[in-house]
Amino acid sequence: MNTPDIRVEKGHAEPEEVAALTAILLARAAAQPATAPAHGRPKAGWRRLERTPGFRAPHSWQG
Repeated sequence: MNTPDIRVEKGHAEPEEVAALTAILLARAAAQPATAPAHGRPKAGWRRLERTPGFRAPHSWQG
């Protein structure tokens, strides 16, 4: 049995809508760099709360 690669979970999508979504996903996948950066994983733009000190001064801008 041949199962589709994309499935509509809720509602009904016309074949044209599924084709448009597939085209967008394939274009985005092709635009991504094929290899990982040489320096490893990119740095996250946020910090984990458990790694911050428990006390922040009242005049701190981080609060």
